Amino acid sequence: MFDAQCDLAALVYDANDDPDAILRDFAADLRARGARVVGMVQSGQCADSTLSAVLVHSGETLLLAQPPSQTPASPGATGCKLDLSRLQAAGIRVANALAGGADLVIVNRFGKRERDGKGLGFVIERALGADIPVVIAVSRTSFADWIKFAGGMSVKLACDRHALDAWWHSVSLRAAARTAPDHVTVCEAFK
Repeated sequence: MFDAQCDLAALVYDANDDPDAILRDFAADLRARGARVVGMVQSGQCADSTLSAVLVHSGETLLLAQPPSQTPASPGATGCKLDLSRLQAAGIRVANALAGGADLVIVNRFGKRERDGKGLGFVIERALGADIPVVIAVSRTSFADWIKFAGGMSVKLACDRHALDAWWHSVSLRAAARTAPDHVTVCEAFK
């Protein structure tokens, strides 16, 4: 699925990190500079059933948590459960946005759904199949699963803006080198 030529980065975070704020600010800065950024970044909290994602290409917020009436009530339950059908629908919206072209795809999180072949794995595959770089937040506790999922073909980034900016700079330079002509032809010189 992945190869050594793919531009795939895992923003690896710990419990005290906020990968969502880093990815949200990064996407906003790139969009302000004219980059076509597609994807989603998590927002809200599971603890209060506001778990959602913001589509970075449209600004729309999509609820990802099951409605409280569908969440099983049991002792010790957090009151929030990810609604897989809502996650899939959000993923389809991101995948459809790729048809318009993109410079970067942001995927909010890698988790057990993706590990098990569900969730947003198809978005990652579609983006990389179109040679669009992807960055995804991966918890340190899920990193071993991520390495298996990505076949080891991923860059590991610290959960900070400096690391993300450095990766993007490198990816952008490679992309520019691929699209730049190797030489100027005589016809091009006289245009």
